Amino acid sequence: MTGLISDILIGAVATILAITLHEAAHGYAAWALGDDTAKLAGRLSLNPLRHVDRVGTIILPGLLLIGQLVSIGRVVFMFGWAKPVPVAAWRFHDPRRGMMLVAAAGPAMNFFLAWLGALAAWLLPYVNVGAIVPATNFIQDFILANVVLGLFNLLPIPPLDGGRIIVGLLPLPLAQRWARMERAGIAIVLLLIFIVPEASRQLGWPFDPIHALLNRVVPWTMRLVFNLAGQSV
Repeated sequence: MTGLISDILIGAVATILAITLHEAAHGYAAWALGDDTAKLAGRLSLNPLRHVDRVGTIILPGLLLIGQLVSIGRVVFMFGWAKPVPVAAWRFHDPRRGMMLVAAAGPAMNFFLAWLGALAAWLLPYVNVGAIVPATNFIQDFILANVVLGLFNLLPIPPLDGGRIIVGLLPLPLAQRWARMERAGIAIVLLLIFIVPEASRQLGWPFDPIHALLNRVVPWTMRLVFNLAGQSV
């Protein structure tokens, strides 16, 4: 039981850091592009407490974390969100391109953090023997949480970051149509993640496109992150 509680706490800290620093990156990117809305709102901070959303940062990731550790003994998928950082797109020189760069900053932060985690693995041989297991578990969970969060947010569905990146890349008429999807974007995401897979299992025709995609891409990305940090996996 003590080991399970330790795993839950380690996984929770790793996930909360990944989610909140992802959101902070949006604010810093907007500030760099000339919008100080997040700064004036006190959200331009690396303090995770400034970005925590009770449901998206704590309750939902916590339930997913505990459920996976109890049922299969490991974490293979996480989903959550922080309080959105306020951005005033009209303050950018090019609002559409500016929002694209702000959106890209979130996943970029996650991949950067994953790489830092892989670099930190070089320090494990110097960790006290009593702390080696929790330190190893934290690094693994931290890298996995950042890789999954970064990849998931690149899905091309507004309001996910990938959807907003697509809006910035498409020709204006197509971008306007794609942006309208944002009104139903969260519903689409929840359908694809939770409702469609469960309904299809009940019907005997398993269909889980998001998990299938991540199961293919996450291991490759993890290997890439470790290789870029000079680690052979």
